[in-house]
Amino acid sequence: MLWDQFLTHNDKVIYKWEHYFPAYEENFSSYRNKDFVFLEIGVSYGGSLQMWRKYFGPLATIVGIDIDPECKSHEGPGIHVRIGDQSDPNFLKNIIDEFGVPQIVLDDGSHQMNHINSSFDFLYPLMVPNSVYMVEDLHTAYWEEYGGNVFNEMTFINRTKNFIDLLNADHSRGVIEPNSFTRDTYSIHIYDSIVAFRKGSIKRKVAFCTGAGY
Repeated sequence: MLWDQFLTHNDKVIYKWEHYFPAYEENFSSYRNKDFVFLEIGVSYGGSLQMWRKYFGPLATIVGIDIDPECKSHEGPGIHVRIGDQSDPNFLKNIIDEFGVPQIVLDDGSHQMNHINSSFDFLYPLMVPNSVYMVEDLHTAYWEEYGGNVFNEMTFINRTKNFIDLLNADHSRGVIEPNSFTRDTYSIHIYDSIVAFRKGSIKRKVAFCTGAGY
Protein backbone atom coordinates (compact mmCIF):
# COMPACT_ATOMS: atom_id res chain seq x y z
CA MET A 1 0.00 0.00 0.00
CA LEU A 2 1.20 3.46 -0.90
CA TRP A 3 0.15 4.80 2.49
CA ASP A 4 2.40 2.27 4.21
CA GLN A 5 5.29 3.24 1.96
CA PHE A 6 4.73 6.89 2.84
CA LEU A 7 4.66 6.21 6.59
CA THR A 8 7.84 4.12 6.52
CA HIS A 9 9.75 6.38 4.10
CA ASN A 10 13.05 7.51 5.64
CA ASP A 11 14.87 9.17 2.74
CA LYS A 12 14.16 12.53 1.06
CA VAL A 13 11.28 14.62 2.33
CA ILE A 14 7.74 13.93 1.07
CA TYR A 15 4.98 16.42 1.82
CA LYS A 16 1.47 15.12 1.10
CA TRP A 17 -2.00 15.48 2.60
CA GLU A 18 -2.99 12.15 4.12
CA HIS A 19 -6.47 12.12 2.57
CA TYR A 20 -4.91 12.09 -0.92
CA PHE A 21 -3.70 8.51 -0.63
CA PRO A 22 -7.01 6.73 -1.29
CA ALA A 23 -7.36 8.84 -4.45
CA TYR A 24 -3.85 7.85 -5.53
CA GLU A 25 -4.62 4.17 -5.02
CA GLU A 26 -7.95 4.40 -6.81
CA ASN A 27 -6.48 6.03 -9.90
CA PHE A 28 -2.91 4.74 -10.06
CA SER A 29 -2.86 1.17 -8.74
CA SER A 30 -3.52 -0.49 -12.12
CA TYR A 31 -0.19 0.89 -13.38
CA ARG A 32 1.96 -0.92 -10.82
CA ASN A 33 4.69 -3.06 -12.41
CA LYS A 34 3.85 -1.70 -15.85
CA ASP A 35 6.13 -0.14 -18.47
CA PHE A 36 4.89 3.45 -18.69
CA VAL A 37 5.84 7.10 -18.16
CA PHE A 38 4.80 8.85 -14.96
CA LEU A 39 5.20 12.64 -14.98
CA GLU A 40 5.09 14.59 -11.75
CA ILE A 41 4.95 18.36 -12.11
CA GLY A 42 6.76 19.77 -9.09
CA VAL A 43 9.78 18.02 -7.56
CA SER A 44 10.33 20.02 -4.37
CA TYR A 45 12.35 17.91 -1.91
CA GLY A 46 12.55 14.87 -4.18
CA GLY A 47 10.96 12.39 -1.82
CA SER A 48 7.75 11.91 -3.78
CA LEU A 49 9.70 10.83 -6.86
CA GLN A 50 11.35 8.16 -4.71
CA MET A 51 7.95 7.09 -3.42
CA TRP A 52 6.49 6.77 -6.90
CA ARG A 53 9.52 4.82 -8.10
CA LYS A 54 9.06 2.31 -5.29
CA TYR A 55 5.28 2.16 -5.75
CA PHE A 56 5.18 1.66 -9.52
CA GLY A 57 8.15 -0.67 -9.73
CA PRO A 58 11.24 -1.06 -11.93
CA LEU A 59 9.51 -0.88 -15.32
CA ALA A 60 8.11 2.62 -14.85
CA THR A 61 9.90 5.73 -16.07
CA ILE A 62 9.55 8.39 -13.38
CA VAL A 63 9.97 11.96 -14.63
CA GLY A 64 9.82 15.07 -12.48
CA ILE A 65 9.84 18.64 -13.72
CA ASP A 66 10.50 21.77 -11.70
CA ILE A 67 11.56 25.35 -12.30
CA ASP A 68 14.20 25.20 -9.53
CA PRO A 69 17.60 24.11 -10.94
CA GLU A 70 18.55 22.59 -7.57
CA CYS A 71 15.89 19.91 -8.08
CA LYS A 72 18.17 18.28 -10.65
CA SER A 73 20.03 16.79 -7.68
CA HIS A 74 17.04 14.52 -7.00
CA GLU A 75 17.71 12.29 -9.99
CA GLY A 76 18.48 8.67 -9.28
CA PRO A 77 18.07 5.18 -10.74
CA GLY A 78 14.88 5.25 -12.81
CA ILE A 79 14.18 8.86 -11.79
CA HIS A 80 14.70 11.71 -14.25
CA VAL A 81 14.42 15.42 -13.47
CA ARG A 82 14.16 18.17 -16.05
CA ILE A 83 14.24 21.88 -15.26
CA GLY A 84 11.72 24.18 -16.87
CA ASP A 85 8.43 26.02 -16.62
CA GLN A 86 5.32 23.85 -16.50
CA SER A 87 3.39 26.50 -18.42
CA ASP A 88 5.86 26.53 -21.33
CA PRO A 89 4.56 24.31 -24.16
CA ASN A 90 8.00 24.14 -25.78
CA PHE A 91 9.48 22.76 -22.58
CA LEU A 92 6.66 20.24 -22.25
CA LYS A 93 7.13 19.21 -25.87
CA ASN A 94 10.80 18.55 -25.16
CA ILE A 95 9.79 16.28 -22.27
CA ILE A 96 7.49 14.31 -24.57
CA ASP A 97 10.11 14.13 -27.31
CA GLU A 98 12.57 12.66 -24.80
CA PHE A 99 10.37 10.30 -22.78
CA GLY A 100 7.15 9.87 -24.74
CA VAL A 101 3.62 10.86 -23.79
CA PRO A 102 2.99 10.09 -20.11
CA GLN A 103 0.24 7.69 -19.09
CA ILE A 104 -0.07 9.44 -15.73
CA VAL A 105 0.40 13.13 -15.05
CA LEU A 106 0.31 14.39 -11.46
CA ASP A 107 0.30 18.18 -11.21
CA ASP A 108 1.79 19.14 -7.86
CA GLY A 109 3.62 22.14 -9.28
CA SER A 110 3.23 25.85 -8.68
CA HIS A 111 -0.53 25.58 -7.93
CA GLN A 112 -0.98 28.82 -9.87
CA MET A 113 -4.19 28.63 -11.88
CA ASN A 114 -2.65 29.88 -15.12
CA HIS A 115 0.16 27.33 -14.84
CA ILE A 116 -2.24 24.47 -14.10
CA ASN A 117 -4.38 25.46 -17.07
CA SER A 118 -1.43 25.71 -19.44
CA SER A 119 -0.04 22.29 -18.51
CA PHE A 120 -3.43 20.63 -18.77
CA ASP A 121 -4.33 22.26 -22.09
CA PHE A 122 -1.08 21.05 -23.65
CA LEU A 123 -0.68 17.59 -22.14
CA TYR A 124 -4.19 16.23 -21.73
CA PRO A 125 -5.15 16.16 -25.43
CA LEU A 126 -2.00 14.13 -26.19
CA MET A 127 -2.69 11.37 -23.69
CA VAL A 128 -3.97 7.96 -24.79
CA PRO A 129 -7.03 6.00 -23.55
CA ASN A 130 -6.86 4.83 -19.91
CA SER A 131 -4.32 7.53 -19.08
CA VAL A 132 -4.89 9.55 -15.91
CA TYR A 133 -4.37 13.28 -15.44
CA MET A 134 -4.57 14.32 -11.79
CA VAL A 135 -4.33 17.83 -10.36
CA GLU A 136 -3.90 18.12 -6.61
CA ASP A 137 -3.88 20.90 -4.01
CA LEU A 138 -6.83 22.55 -5.72
CA HIS A 139 -7.85 24.28 -2.52
CA THR A 140 -5.60 26.96 -4.05
CA ALA A 141 -8.37 27.56 -6.61
CA TYR A 142 -10.09 29.55 -3.85
CA TRP A 143 -7.03 31.56 -2.82
CA GLU A 144 -6.28 34.92 -4.43
CA GLU A 145 -2.50 34.58 -4.23
CA TYR A 146 -2.70 31.56 -6.56
CA GLY A 147 -5.03 33.22 -9.03
CA GLY A 148 -7.96 31.61 -7.28
CA ASN A 149 -11.41 33.00 -6.57
CA VAL A 150 -14.82 31.40 -6.24
CA PHE A 151 -16.13 33.64 -9.04
CA ASN A 152 -13.16 33.39 -11.39
CA GLU A 153 -14.26 31.22 -14.32
CA MET A 154 -10.65 30.29 -15.12
CA THR A 155 -9.77 28.59 -11.86
CA PHE A 156 -9.28 24.90 -12.44
CA ILE A 157 -12.18 24.07 -10.12
CA ASN A 158 -14.55 26.22 -12.16
CA ARG A 159 -13.16 24.84 -15.40
CA THR A 160 -13.82 21.36 -14.03
CA LYS A 161 -17.47 22.29 -13.51
CA ASN A 162 -17.59 23.12 -17.22
CA PHE A 163 -15.76 19.87 -18.05
CA ILE A 164 -18.55 17.97 -16.29
CA ASP A 165 -21.04 19.57 -18.67
CA LEU A 166 -18.83 18.73 -21.64
CA LEU A 167 -18.55 15.12 -20.48
CA ASN A 168 -22.36 14.96 -20.62
CA ALA A 169 -22.80 17.14 -23.71
CA ASP A 170 -24.38 14.32 -25.75
CA HIS A 171 -27.34 14.39 -23.37
CA SER A 172 -27.85 18.17 -23.38
CA ARG A 173 -30.32 18.15 -26.31
CA GLY A 174 -28.17 20.52 -28.30
CA VAL A 175 -27.54 23.05 -25.57
CA ILE A 176 -23.88 22.02 -25.18
CA GLU A 177 -21.83 21.26 -28.28
CA PRO A 178 -19.77 18.05 -27.86
CA ASN A 179 -16.08 18.53 -28.54
CA SER A 180 -12.80 16.60 -28.31
CA PHE A 181 -13.00 16.57 -24.51
CA THR A 182 -16.43 14.93 -24.75
CA ARG A 183 -15.17 12.30 -27.18
CA ASP A 184 -11.88 11.52 -25.42
CA THR A 185 -12.79 11.58 -21.71
CA TYR A 186 -14.24 8.55 -19.97
CA SER A 187 -14.61 9.93 -16.45
CA ILE A 188 -13.89 12.75 -14.03
CA HIS A 189 -13.22 11.97 -10.37
CA ILE A 190 -13.57 14.80 -7.87
CA TYR A 191 -12.18 14.65 -4.34
CA ASP A 192 -11.32 17.20 -1.67
CA SER A 193 -8.63 19.33 -3.39
CA ILE A 194 -8.10 16.79 -6.23
CA VAL A 195 -9.55 16.32 -9.69
CA ALA A 196 -8.60 13.27 -11.80
CA PHE A 197 -9.49 12.75 -15.46
CA ARG A 198 -9.37 9.36 -17.18
CA LYS A 199 -8.96 9.34 -20.94
CA GLY A 200 -11.18 7.10 -23.00
CA SER A 201 -14.20 7.10 -25.25
CA ILE A 202 -17.64 5.54 -25.10
CA LYS A 203 -18.19 4.11 -28.58
CA ARG A 204 -21.95 4.11 -28.30
CA LYS A 205 -24.38 5.35 -25.69
CA VAL A 206 -27.34 2.99 -25.78
CA ALA A 207 -29.74 2.14 -22.95
CA PHE A 208 -30.93 -1.48 -22.70
CA CYS A 209 -33.67 -3.09 -20.70
CA THR A 210 -33.61 -6.79 -19.79
CA GLY A 211 -35.82 -9.05 -17.74
CA ALA A 212 -38.75 -11.30 -18.47
CA GLY A 213 -41.27 -8.95 -16.91
CA TYR A 214 -40.62 -6.01 -19.22
